[in-house]
Amino acid sequence: MDKRRHLIVGVHITDRVQSVPDIQKTFTEYGCYIRTRVGLHEVQGDYCAPGGLILLDMICDAKICQEMVAKLAAIAGVEVQQMAFDH
Repeated sequence: MDKRRHLIVGVHITDRVQSVPDIQKTFTEYGCYIRTRVGLHEVQGDYCAPGGLILLDMICDAKICQEMVAKLAAIAGVEVQQMAFDH
């Protein structure tokens, strides 16, 4: 990734139980390029929401990031969006 760009990838998951194995496999494959990973989902008492959002702070060139985004987007129940900031 160009040092003047900062890439944040948002991964929206509609069914965590079904999608997590494939998502985790992809995260592990690209783990050396993920600087920060934050997971957000609703939890109240004994309720844990089936969906959630994962935010990734990436440190990779555009080609590698796009490969990961494409693999994640190909997983059923997963939507991926990106934000890029120039410094």
